[in-house]
Amino acid sequence: MSEPTGKYSITMPRDIAEAARSRSGPSGLSAYVAAAVARQIERDNLNELIQVAEAEHGPISDDEVQALRDQLHQARRGQADGGAAA
Repeated sequence: MSEPTGKYSITMPRDIAEAARSRSGPSGLSAYVAAAVARQIERDNLNELIQVAEAEHGPISDDEVQALRDQLHQARRGQADGGAAA
């Protein structure tokens, strides 16, 4: 069951609109734009969550960010190797 839709008029630079149209594929420009807006909303929500967490716990250091990236890369390698993560 899909979400109800509405028709909206937006204005954007022509080059961006044409690039989006050329990449939209069979789902069409509306679906492509809706997916892009949904991703931006997810990013905005994540940024808000980060701001709240940093206000409560302080900012995360670059070393902590790198350590978490390393853990993520290890986990992904483990999945690619059939789940044999170390």
